[in-house]
Amino acid sequence: MTPDRTDKTIRVRIRTVDRSPYTVDESKLRRFNSKNIVFERVMSDPLWEGYLRMYDAKVLGIIKENKPGYSRVEFALAYASWIVHDGFEGGFSPTKIKPYRTPVDTVGIDWTTMRYEVNDPAEMSRGVKWAARSVGASLVGVCKLNRAWLYEDAEVPERFENVIVMAVEMNKEGIDSSPAIPAAVATGVGYSKMAFILACMGEFIRNLGYDAIQCGNGVALSIPLAIDAGLGELGRNGLLITPQYGPRVRLCKILTNLPLESDKPIEFGVKESCRRCKLCAESCEAEAISADDEPSFEAACRSNNPGALKWYVNTEKCYLY
Repeated sequence: MTPDRTDKTIRVRIRTVDRSPYTVDESKLRRFNSKNIVFERVMSDPLWEGYLRMYDAKVLGIIKENKPGYSRVEFALAYASWIVHDGFEGGFSPTKIKPYRTPVDTVGIDWTTMRYEVNDPAEMSRGVKWAARSVGASLVGVCKLNRAWLYEDAEVPERFENVIVMAVEMNKEGIDSSPAIPAAVATGVGYSKMAFILACMGEFIRNLGYDAIQCGNGVALSIPLAIDAGLGELGRNGLLITPQYGPRVRLCKILTNLPLESDKPIEFGVKESCRRCKLCAESCEAEAISADDEPSFEAACRSNNPGALKWYVNTEKCYLY
């Protein structure tokens, strides 16, 4: 399936499968502790080389180098692109935001007190997907909550059985410039869009009389849930590969007790292509992406979770670069 890299149109054959296209070793797989996320370790792991090395420590020096793609203007936009994500606490709140609008005499219905009876979970799933696309999601899928993908330190009541997984497309021109700053702009905008979409969808579900835990990178691992929900497959680069946008998406999800019908996972040849291609590993300036011929169950660093058969990305090298 390795495409002609001069051809901008890549056609893939997608098929649904009964089980997710990943393999785990249950004797090794454990719920991942969020304290091991590389960004958390910057402030909490004094034994690691990256301890207290802030992400933007070299920015002012980089600007002085006058390199294309790293200008003062581009950095200004990169920082601005996160403003909704960072400034809107409601985006990732597991409960209703009060007050979320200025009360007026003509707005007095508390929808959360009136449960909408779901007689057809498949129809409700179609309604959820319509709602998510209406507020900006690029892709939407539904799956059962596999509790192996919850963070070890996440406490999620048993009634939360379903997950709505949403992908937000990032700007292609920006991502194509990576590692230059327009790629950081595309990333920040993606996260700010996530905050808006999650806030709207969480409130939508609560207005139907059900519970919602809206989360970006928190609470649970997004990629395996996205695979379970039929949005794509895992690539050598450690990212979700979607048929529509490749890895050019940001992921968010909502855990809920709203009755929904799950989607089936999909396969479209990602593992076979990644086994042959290796372009991402060859291009990675941090040498963080495995170039091994075959995937493994063994982690590359502490910020990986061993027990899944995949090409592990050394996120320590990635962060330090």
